[in-house]
Amino acid sequence: MVSDAGERFGAFFSVTRSQVYRELPALASAGHVRLGKQGPRSSQQYVITASGKRAFKSWLAADSGPDHLRSPLILRLVHANTLPAKQRASLLETAKETYTADLDAAKAAVKAADEPIAKAVADFGVARARAALKLLDSI
Repeated sequence: MVSDAGERFGAFFSVTRSQVYRELPALASAGHVRLGKQGPRSSQQYVITASGKRAFKSWLAADSGPDHLRSPLILRLVHANTLPAKQRASLLETAKETYTADLDAAKAAVKAADEPIAKAVADFGVARARAALKLLDSI
């Protein structure tokens, strides 16, 4: 479940295992999900309920408010001059490797997109990765 979410949302929203497992009990107590089948290695599956579907549709239709970019990389880059040159170079190289992989994944998502909204979101992932690589190359 977490890896599926990462593949689907990773270009624009980070999803961690701890977030998912922290939220599932709250969603269950609100009646939005219920326990499903026991999965492999004693993992617990959850199933969305009718109440959960209604809550999700309500959330989708609500005003999202301002959009905020939260990037640990950008925050680190703002302060990168305080690092020794070797650590700064390592930060940049690691980020380039990460965004190159992100770009490859986003390009694959564009090819796999089977409807206009999915393609537009995947195109956003491509543009985001390219912008990050351009930023890194300019440093």
